[in-house]
Amino acid sequence: MLAALRETAAGKPPESPLLTRAGDGTPRLVELWPPSGAGTPSLVSGIVVDPGPARSADSAADPLPQGVFCLDRTGLVRYVNRAAARLAGRPAAELLDRPVWEAMPWLSGPPYDDHWRGALLAPDPVHFQVRHEDAGEGDLLAMSLHPGPDLVTCTVVPANRLDPAVRLPCPPEPDAGSGPGRSGGPSMAPLYRPIALAIALTDAVTARQVSAVVMQELLPAFGGRRLAIYLVQDRHLYLAWENGFPPGFLAPFDGVGLDARIPGVETLTTGRPLFFESMRQLADTYPGLALDADRGARAFLPLIASGRPVGSCILGFDDERGFSTEERTVLTALAGLIAHAMEKAQRYDSEAALARGLQQALLPRRLSAHPWVETAGRYLPGTQGMDVGGDWYDVVEAGDGLALVIGDVQGHGVQAAATMGQLRSAVRAFALGDRPPDEVMSGTNRLLIDLDPGQFASCCYLRLDPATGLARVARAGHLPPLLRTPDGRTHALEIPGGVVLGVDPRARYPVAELELAPDAILALYTDGLVERPGADIDDGISALRVALAKAGAAHGRRGGRSLAGVADRLTAAARHTADRPDDVALLLATRRPPH
Repeated sequence: MLAALRETAAGKPPESPLLTRAGDGTPRLVELWPPSGAGTPSLVSGIVVDPGPARSADSAADPLPQGVFCLDRTGLVRYVNRAAARLAGRPAAELLDRPVWEAMPWLSGPPYDDHWRGALLAPDPVHFQVRHEDAGEGDLLAMSLHPGPDLVTCTVVPANRLDPAVRLPCPPEPDAGSGPGRSGGPSMAPLYRPIALAIALTDAVTARQVSAVVMQELLPAFGGRRLAIYLVQDRHLYLAWENGFPPGFLAPFDGVGLDARIPGVETLTTGRPLFFESMRQLADTYPGLALDADRGARAFLPLIASGRPVGSCILGFDDERGFSTEERTVLTALAGLIAHAMEKAQRYDSEAALARGLQQALLPRRLSAHPWVETAGRYLPGTQGMDVGGDWYDVVEAGDGLALVIGDVQGHGVQAAATMGQLRSAVRAFALGDRPPDEVMSGTNRLLIDLDPGQFASCCYLRLDPATGLARVARAGHLPPLLRTPDGRTHALEIPGGVVLGVDPRARYPVAELELAPDAILALYTDGLVERPGADIDDGISALRVALAKAGAAHGRRGGRSLAGVADRLTAAARHTADRPDDVALLLATRRPPH
């Protein structure tokens, strides 16, 4: 958005509306206009359109001057504005939620398939002309396809409105045998399926994510309602994912050996896909096989990658149906994509398991205790990608006091966890020697540079005197600590800091002092607790500050919750989030000196 604003201010606005999202995740379309000659030179104007409930092309709330419609990766029209529907010559109800090759058949067939292919496979916009007799303002339309991570945004205007200097590829003549009306069928349908699935699979890194992508992308394209994916392990097939089958039906097939005569095994051992147009055909081919329905069709696809068996995929359809040669070819090709994605996911899952074990071994099993100080720590691994990162926390005896430390190594996986373990050991060694905070940071920084793992880390180190509550703090590119005072006020501590560890061998880390009053709560945390995609991290810190103020209110009351309860409450939202893009670390401390 910032880049688009800068380019618009320079007179180069985006060629199509930007797809963004509101705070609640609902889509918004943003159109920007460059500064006018009479206005402020740097003032950019624009409008924000909500395509939510008012997706109808007849909505008067749609002020965009050009036609705009959006397709998802399965080719379904998900948004269409009034101008696009008028140029398409059809009511909005006939366009929305239908494949574009059905909603706008004049956009299908050669040479348009090549333009769609370019938009799906490359990040650059694609521009061309299309002939459509129902356009209303001449039969030539100028199309622009703008690829995005989730949608392809399409703009359309009558070609006679274009600058004469603009030259776009011309459509075939009306009498050309290869025109869209004479293509012999919607050729975009088989084009979209493998490309859309391939694009979606590139972002899936675990077996569960691969299975979810197949469920979201593959079944809707063929009208399927049931899916089961089995993976090979020790010459047995184990169920990795299922959806739509009766509860418990697939349980007897979980762990079946590769010598069993059932279609899910034979499709893998023979390498040939099996298609059954009716349940009767399936029952006749495999007498005695338990069936989950009396009516329907089934496809059993072998998942084979680089000549190695990976598993098998079962697709179920509620009604009897045939499988054309084209569909069989496409499904077989898609099975190969799924197999390669599953093979990659299995390697990823194995490395993630290794990283999780390493992470658990390196995190502290218990925190150093002091009779006058209560501490509580929490760690939550991420649930996307490699699952574990380099976040850590620790409490170490430092002379007659305690050292509180939290850090975050850049990246995820085994390397990040290993680097975290080395840094934690280094900080512990410096802390046990009761070195000043700035020397702890400088020494750890030089160690990381000498190790040269190609990574950097943020860190916050605090040395606390339990008797007086005096604390000395040094920060290396880490987020500011939060402090809740006994009277309930909660604020972020503005502590000066140096650059992250592992970048500059001459870096200096200034030390600040603060006082931890009795019953005050100090919170050290990593960015996984406060950072969300598309949101300002300052807003996340403010939300954590408010949550700490509320959670700490009961802590100071007699009979209130323990500090561990406060930690649980502060991490509750992250703990119940299905997709955590980053791991989370939290360390709390409070003083209870004797009266």
